[in-house]
Amino acid sequence: MIETDEWDDLPEASSKSRAIALLMAAVPPLGVFGGHRFYAGKIGTGFLMLLTAGGGGLWWLYDLVLVAFGSFRDADGRRISRWTEGESEDAHEKLPGRTAQEIFDELYALRSEVEELGERVDFTERLLSDPRKKSG
Repeated sequence: MIETDEWDDLPEASSKSRAIALLMAAVPPLGVFGGHRFYAGKIGTGFLMLLTAGGGGLWWLYDLVLVAFGSFRDADGRRISRWTEGESEDAHEKLPGRTAQEIFDELYALRSEVEELGERVDFTERLLSDPRKKSG
């Protein structure tokens, strides 16, 4: 079970809009030249991205994925995860009929099951590739 204390240290979400950041990152002239980084307040890396044309496109592509999945952070280290600037922070935490703790507990249980399945697949692969069992 995940303790709630572990989640208390997470920084709050940014007031910036993910929709605007995604639009700026996805439009090639703005995204490749770091428009979304300027929007997020990352002026220094914005200029660096401007000068390198998005790191030859690789840096731009990496940022595009981060923004799309809500993992891109602003200059203060807060995730830009809200779709609108006025969206309340509680909107992401309240799901119908479930508390955040129940969801975290279920995710932890699923993670454990996936790890166990991975171990079983590894064991099966080793068993199937064992040269002693092959007929020659």
